[in-house]
Amino acid sequence: MKNIYNIISIILFLLLTCCNEKDWLNISPYGAITATEFNTVDNVEKLCIAAYAAVGNDANNSPVSRWIFNFSVGDAHKGGNTPTDMIDWHNMEVLSSLVPNNTAVFMEWRYRMTNIFRANYALSKLINFTAADYPLVVQRTAEMRFLRAFNYFEMKCMFKFVPWLDETVPQEQYINISNTQFSSDQLWDKIAADFRFCANNLPAQQTTDKGRPDKYSALAYLAKTYLFQAYTQDNNNQVTGINASKLTAVNTLCDSIISFSGHSMYADYASNFLITGNNGIESLWDVDFSINDGTGVGRLDFGNTVNWPMDPIFGCCGFHCPTQNFVNAFKTDANGLPCLDTFDLTPLKTVNDFKINNIDPRFSHTIIFPGFPFKYINTIVATNAWARAIESYGANFSAKELESPYCSCFKKFPPFMGTSKNWHLIRFAEILLWKAEALIELGRQNEALPLINQIRQRAANSTGKLKRDDGTPYCTYKCGVYVDGVNCTWTQAFARKALRFEYRLETGLEGHRFFDLVRWGIAADYINNYYSTEKLRRSVLKDATFTKSRNEYYPIPLSEISYSNGLYVQNVGY
Repeated sequence: MKNIYNIISIILFLLLTCCNEKDWLNISPYGAITATEFNTVDNVEKLCIAAYAAVGNDANNSPVSRWIFNFSVGDAHKGGNTPTDMIDWHNMEVLSSLVPNNTAVFMEWRYRMTNIFRANYALSKLINFTAADYPLVVQRTAEMRFLRAFNYFEMKCMFKFVPWLDETVPQEQYINISNTQFSSDQLWDKIAADFRFCANNLPAQQTTDKGRPDKYSALAYLAKTYLFQAYTQDNNNQVTGINASKLTAVNTLCDSIISFSGHSMYADYASNFLITGNNGIESLWDVDFSINDGTGVGRLDFGNTVNWPMDPIFGCCGFHCPTQNFVNAFKTDANGLPCLDTFDLTPLKTVNDFKINNIDPRFSHTIIFPGFPFKYINTIVATNAWARAIESYGANFSAKELESPYCSCFKKFPPFMGTSKNWHLIRFAEILLWKAEALIELGRQNEALPLINQIRQRAANSTGKLKRDDGTPYCTYKCGVYVDGVNCTWTQAFARKALRFEYRLETGLEGHRFFDLVRWGIAADYINNYYSTEKLRRSVLKDATFTKSRNEYYPIPLSEISYSNGLYVQNVGY
């Protein structure tokens, strides 16, 4: 053995001495691209594509896998096997054990910062071109600023304070930028500035590459930014007021989208959550996925790949299970209106319960419940056997992210599976809800009434797919509209309550509700009230608690604080 070491040492010595030292050190690594090689139109186009690819291209923690934010708001349980199966997600569900070294939270930070870096790197190259040599330079710049603003919007909602990094900041200086360099309001302003630039420089419609944002995608996100910014918070995350001028801007922007974008709601709510709804009339911005694209399994929606039922036709892994509380929320009264204060008193537990009670049709488009068909396929009926841990999480599944196993968009890669169905990040129905919210908070609730009723009327009409083979409906569907002075008294307080409930029914399981509750300033009371009842049904919630002035935001990851040498300031309460 000693002789072998001696021989190797001699060979290495001869190699080093016979080669010019400078040549040895200057050999370029194979497969590497230098910064100057990106200074061509073709390569900058590829940088832009790489920035798009980062959105939704990672499993479970991708920037569009919003289902993990449904855990603590009463809409869904983590699911899976036991609380220790993806323990970091369990800690996000119960909140009391959520700490700064939570891996799932860190992954959310990392993926979004990666996306921001990719957009910024593309922007740093785009500034070297003029329209003469790169006719799309302004449009591509707007697209990259849109992606940056989108990711910063999500981070702002999650973490409140984040370091603002743009294309002018050299990468080596990142470590010197604090997450509190700008106030909360200033961060919203920076996000809004990006979206305004995008609205002014993007085409009104993307005719070929529909996955790219357009003018109205940017206006929609600008409206959403102002809507969140309108609710001012103190240093303890408590809402202290509402900025009327921001709400007026929301109303104006929503009017522009409604009047000029060409978007509207589908006639049937179901169309939003089928492959046929990709980049459709209701979508202001989709994250696009693909199949049979020359890659191994396709660029499928990997972020939702663990949310399928535990049945051989599917395979894995039983996560994202709607709660009993959320199931009960779809119950309606004799007028077809939501049971705003009493919905959770008598649980809907059996198929017969959905016959003797009135049900909002959106239930059957949102939740897969034992005894009912899977995604309108009468030959595939959900059973308790589909559940992975029925005692812990029940036997319900979220329907919106799933598709038919017979769809050409569906692909198995055992034990997992996925689809090329898009994920909608903003739908036209949300524009109507934002406008209604702004009007209600401005004291113009009578103008909001027809907007909410428009959404409810669409829900009432969305029963075409909800029939068994003999033509009988799955449930006793009844969804009515609000009529002031007849079935309700439409005061500002009542309108606010009705609107917030409508948000839950219309956008349930789409990952928005946690952030809505925080911006309204009601998260602590709402979530703790949910915990108090649901923990009697599910023992996995026995330690669940929302701590006011703490859990409104997620902790800044401990690794990021360490990376910044303590420059980053941890969120209050952690």
